[in-house]
Amino acid sequence: MDTYLAIVIGIVCLALGAFGASLMAKSQRNTKVRDAVQQISDAEDKAKEIHAEALRQAETTKKEALIEAKEEILRLKQESEDEAEQRKGELRSRESRIMQREESLDRRNDALDKREHQLSSLQGQLDRKRTDLEDLEQKQTAELERISALTRDDAHRELLERVRKDAIKEEAQILRESEARVRAESEKTAREIVSVAIQRCAADQAGEITVTSVHIPSDDLKGRIIGREGRNIRTFEQVSGVSLVIDDTPETVVLSSFDPVRRETARVALENLIADGRIHPARIEEMYRKAEELVNKRVQEAGEQAAFDAGIHDLHPELVKTLGALRYRTSFGQNVLFHSVQVSELCGIMFSELGLDPTPAKRAGLLHDIGKAIDHDVEGPHAVIGADLARRYGERPEIVHAIEAHHADVEPSSVLDVLVQAADAISAARPGARRESAEAYIKRLEKLEEISNAHEGVERTYAMQAGRELHVMVEPEKISDAKATVLAHDIARQIEDEMEYPGQVRVVVIRESRATDIAK
Repeated sequence: MDTYLAIVIGIVCLALGAFGASLMAKSQRNTKVRDAVQQISDAEDKAKEIHAEALRQAETTKKEALIEAKEEILRLKQESEDEAEQRKGELRSRESRIMQREESLDRRNDALDKREHQLSSLQGQLDRKRTDLEDLEQKQTAELERISALTRDDAHRELLERVRKDAIKEEAQILRESEARVRAESEKTAREIVSVAIQRCAADQAGEITVTSVHIPSDDLKGRIIGREGRNIRTFEQVSGVSLVIDDTPETVVLSSFDPVRRETARVALENLIADGRIHPARIEEMYRKAEELVNKRVQEAGEQAAFDAGIHDLHPELVKTLGALRYRTSFGQNVLFHSVQVSELCGIMFSELGLDPTPAKRAGLLHDIGKAIDHDVEGPHAVIGADLARRYGERPEIVHAIEAHHADVEPSSVLDVLVQAADAISAARPGARRESAEAYIKRLEKLEEISNAHEGVERTYAMQAGRELHVMVEPEKISDAKATVLAHDIARQIEDEMEYPGQVRVVVIRESRATDIAK
């Protein structure tokens, strides 16, 4: 019984175990199914998310592509608009140039019409004069016919009138002869005065130029003068205002500047730097200051010495200083300060020969070229610049006028003006005074006359004032007053384009009509 019960219990237990196992297996299968379903569901959700994200990215990429396309379109549009605007600007510029040319052509046409009108007017005047001459000839013929039947009183009056006319002609002839004798005597006296002045002022002449080349002991110094990355040469040029040229010329450097005093200061400073051996920016500034003080002292001493040599003791200090600057100024190799002192001496001698006070003549001669000391800073002829400088510092009007007139920038109006011109020409023309050769001088004058004579209507040409002035004689029948002005302008422009010359050349066109008859 117990055994059976145990068997039954065992069977029941087995049945229960099998049922539990089946339940557990079923539960596990359900769990796996649920897990699989859940995984499928998760996969579907993730797929949906990936799909949505892909859609969003695609939409973003699409928008970005659209934006980039729009930007590219806008850029291309802007470039096309810029190009179109540039072309429009070019078209406007071309249109403006065309309009300017049209205006220029219109002005030329107006000028031609005006000249044509003037020619027509002149032709009308000639026709009227021709008619007047014919009428006058007819009147003279009628008068001769009337004279042939004169009464005694009328013939007497006619005879007296002819005698009076003959007397006037004889008087004019006597005046001309007297004028010729006076001119001959005055020219003889003038030659004697000039000869005496030249003999009494027999000074040696020496050609001179301002030194612009500086010798250096060796070419190794060129590198030190230039300095690291060029700092020394830049400092030197900035401090001195002078260009320092260093080339392949052995043991030589060149200084270049229009200001002769500044160039001399730079030369002294550079020589002192080379002698000292210490070349750097601070030393350059120090040496230049010392050289500037030295040169200014030399300039002052030179001006005072020149005034003392000329016997002028009341010059304004600024005039003395400016006069001293001429020590470093040359004209065709002639030292201008030496030339000024010599002109002063010549003026004084000629004034003494005329029995006049030589003091104002010496003063005007000493100051006549003072404008050359500053003509590199002030625009204009040196005579006009010097006259303005003298006027500013209280010189008398006659002295100022003599300075301004010594190259005929204004018309001479006194004996002082003429003698300063003569003394200036004598000093410059003495043998050895200037470096320009006679051959080059003659060629320059011949070239001036050749340029002038090549123009239509020119009769004769005279180069005067050592080539500073050109007198052009024209035929009055071919050149009118209006054409004379145009001719002077054309000749001046041609001289500027084709020639090299010192200073300025004044072109004077002279047109005059003369009527000559001989009484037999």
